[in-house]
Amino acid sequence: MMSDSSGADVVDVAIAGGGLVGLGVAWRCAQRGLSVAVVDDAPGTGASYAAAGMLAPVAEAGYGEERLLELCRSSMACYPAFVADLERESGIEVGLRTIGTSVVGFDADDMAALDVLHSFQHELGLTAERVTAREARRQEPALTPRLRGALHIAGDHSVDARALHAALGTAAQTAGVRMVRSKVAALWVRNGRTAGLQLAQGTKVAARKVVLALGALSASLPGVPPLPVRPVKGQILRLRGASGLLGGTVRALVRGRQVYLVPYAGDHLVIGATVEEKNFDDTVTAGAVRDLLRDAIEVVPGVTELELVESLARARPGTPDNAPILGASTMPGLVLACGHYRNGVLLTPATADALAELLVTGDLPELAMPFTLDRFRR
Repeated sequence: MMSDSSGADVVDVAIAGGGLVGLGVAWRCAQRGLSVAVVDDAPGTGASYAAAGMLAPVAEAGYGEERLLELCRSSMACYPAFVADLERESGIEVGLRTIGTSVVGFDADDMAALDVLHSFQHELGLTAERVTAREARRQEPALTPRLRGALHIAGDHSVDARALHAALGTAAQTAGVRMVRSKVAALWVRNGRTAGLQLAQGTKVAARKVVLALGALSASLPGVPPLPVRPVKGQILRLRGASGLLGGTVRALVRGRQVYLVPYAGDHLVIGATVEEKNFDDTVTAGAVRDLLRDAIEVVPGVTELELVESLARARPGTPDNAPILGASTMPGLVLACGHYRNGVLLTPATADALAELLVTGDLPELAMPFTLDRFRR
């Protein structure tokens, strides 16, 4: 840690945002010898708090997103070692499930959509097995007998996102990261370059580099140059009493509507999630709760007997191409780690490693190069 001209301490890296991405970057930077401060008044209560924890590079693969798929698959490959390192450093089990994912359909249109998805996955060389309804129910007996067919994706897993966040927070602090419990008021800019972060109470955190990891709020922080990051609302439900109900993640098309069910923490289940192009709005609506429960019960009738313990809404950080923005910004000293949209949990290891490499060596790894801010200017 250095001092500025006034004698105040200057950290190597100040990170705006204490969600999964912010803490992941902080932990990896501290492990590589940098002094790090994370600034967040309520770390882990944003999109990280609502995340279902799906690690689904194959199921989420989309047309025209082949480079994003490559990044997601690379991050997925890192996950077992990342989790092992994290659990060893923190002493917290993060609930990594490696049973796989079932993608099921109900009517002829659903099955046609699954056929198209399977063909696309095959073209990309991805592993996804087309199975009958009976085979799907043998894998997950709680599935309704009324489903028409399914895909089984053995390599798409899940993790308990809240446990992952708790483990990252503990591991980061053990590695020497300083946690500053304050709201970030603005980017501190001096002589045309980033000097640190201004806090809500008027104080400042001086830093040689600042990492912007505020999720959907990244583009709205005063002092930050324009960024193509917008809020995309998602509503999600959490239920209790699901012990033994599902072994792995179930994603479904129910007469054209999408729903997913993700088991975690022994007897808990996440059901999600809506995708709503709205501004910042944490309102949980009766219609969304009805639709999610209706479709989930169609897929797994046993959901009817579970206890609904939580309903919440959060804003995902969307970008024009659904991919994250990583690396340098247009302002010297400001580094970007935002815009992860639906893949924030999955991309935490890859983002953490890529940005740590950039901040230590000055070079962004080749795998992350397609995701710099420059792609939008091009």
